Amino acid sequence: MTFSSSIVSAMSATTRTLPDALYRYYQSVAFNEPEVLRELRDATVTRPQGGMQISPEQGQFMQLLVRLMGARRCIEVGVFTGYSSTCVALALPDDGTLTACDVSAEWTAVARSFWEKAGVAHKITLQLAPAVETLDALLKDGRNETFDFAFIDADKENYGNYFERALALTRRGGLIAIDNTLWSGRVADAADNSADTVAIREFNRAVHADRRVMATMLPIGDGLTLALKK
Repeated sequence: MTFSSSIVSAMSATTRTLPDALYRYYQSVAFNEPEVLRELRDATVTRPQGGMQISPEQGQFMQLLVRLMGARRCIEVGVFTGYSSTCVALALPDDGTLTACDVSAEWTAVARSFWEKAGVAHKITLQLAPAVETLDALLKDGRNETFDFAFIDADKENYGNYFERALALTRRGGLIAIDNTLWSGRVADAADNSADTVAIREFNRAVHADRRVMATMLPIGDGLTLALKK
């Protein structure tokens, strides 16, 4: 299996904690990527914001989690071009469902085409609206504690808002995964006080202290936090 050099340089499309040579070896033995997902990566990486896509090893890890849990009902906050949602949907049973939240018709048009190509479009309901509104609507409809798995990968200043709603919607023993929690190392740079960096720092501290969940942070991709609802 070969990988383009552009994969090594993108932001969350790689696991940044590994040296390049070791990462290339890791890629060669760490995952088996279906052709449709490879095509989706290639279609995304050249876009101006292509680095927002999760890494393939993170996608496969999330698939493993979904399968291990026997998850049937999932939520995604932040679709982009659909790599993570396609990964999750492929891991769901045929009658499983994924509620996908995004605000971009342009990006999700790419996602829709690959959902069809991967044969998972029937599992995914796309909600084109601010995710807080979509999640609040699910709560209003009585869907609290009915979801098995949630993935958050959207605007960083709203991470706390998304997490609180995902926690309410997720059942006990359900899992919430949050992307970009290492933020390319900027969370450890005391000189970086940009809004997104500060938001992620505050979010990381809050989850670390949150006794409603059992949480861990993994140095995969750009940092992936897993929070198991107690």
